[in-house]
Amino acid sequence: MNQDITFSIFKTVNELPKEWDIVSQSNAFLQTPYLHVLEQSAPTNMECFYIGIFEHQQLIGVALAQYLDLNKLESFGERDKCLKTYIRNFIFKNFASHALFLGNNMITGQNGFVFSKPMEFNCISEILLNCSQTLIAYFKTKKIKIHIVSFKDFYKKSATELQHYGFATIYEFNTQPNMIFELDKNWKTEADYVSAFSKKYRDQYKRCRKKSEGIVTRELTTQEIIEQEKRIYELYHHVAKNAPFNTFFLAEDHFTVFKKQCGNRFVMVGYFLENELIGFHSLLLNGEVLETYFLGYDEQIQKEKMLYLNMLYNMTAFGIEHQFKKIIFGRTALEIKSSIGAEPIMMSGFIFHTNSFINKFMPKIFPKLEPTLAWQQRHPFK
Repeated sequence: MNQDITFSIFKTVNELPKEWDIVSQSNAFLQTPYLHVLEQSAPTNMECFYIGIFEHQQLIGVALAQYLDLNKLESFGERDKCLKTYIRNFIFKNFASHALFLGNNMITGQNGFVFSKPMEFNCISEILLNCSQTLIAYFKTKKIKIHIVSFKDFYKKSATELQHYGFATIYEFNTQPNMIFELDKNWKTEADYVSAFSKKYRDQYKRCRKKSEGIVTRELTTQEIIEQEKRIYELYHHVAKNAPFNTFFLAEDHFTVFKKQCGNRFVMVGYFLENELIGFHSLLLNGEVLETYFLGYDEQIQKEKMLYLNMLYNMTAFGIEHQFKKIIFGRTALEIKSSIGAEPIMMSGFIFHTNSFINKFMPKIFPKLEPTLAWQQRHPFK
């Protein structure tokens, strides 16, 4: 590594250099309010590390790493009960239960690091690999053997550049795409957005909105989030455990801590039927980008009231009315998200196993562990 560039790994947010938020100002997921959320209410099987990158002792970059102990997980996801799922769960428990992520495993997008100045990709790849080796060595002192190391979520250009350098020999994988909605700058209201639909999707919108009659939607205050904490977690947990694959579950107080730390930049919207909370969605305001975060709902009411699709329309309306450039919808429910206008953007990750014998077979093993998903992209606009 360039001798002028060094890095330090911090275990608590209070240790971070005072310039941290200046360097990370372009990404809310690397700023200290969000890092405090991770520190105070990370999933029980997760430990976070905050990496400061220096040039001549001056902070020029910040990064995030997460260690996950999959042995502590209650479930890897209960939706798909098939042989492939049982084999995958057995492999993860026995050969990949100690996982190290360079990046943020809780969200979708290129949120693992940011620099305050342009950096060459050969330097970035070297920093990331050196950080991973340092953390592997740290866990060795704790008598924990890291099984797999993953570098998470790169857009195509970044992934291609990294492959020219230290990542050339590391297995690159593509999971489900990130659904991203680039909003038309001419849209000022939800009505502008709806009028751009073809007749079929305008009819879908009207049908969906009619189904939601009787549901009251409002932004939750900090006090309401505290009061509804148990119910919010119940709704989140139902959705999370029915996902095809999980590596963590949020802490019960996660949304309360998030609201307290991030204030108006964290928006949580509740859905009420006869004064009972039957669903919620949450958003993080990240500069010109609106990041969708976790949501939850009552399964019976979701089907009857088309609650999930109503949430997607509401998040889109919020993005338009607050003039965000794009909305990051993440990598689940691809078809329904494409029906409201989001487009699939492929992202790559890199992964290796610390056992060199197993690592040789990574290109054969990894694709067999991924949940398979057939879906059809929708094109809702005229």
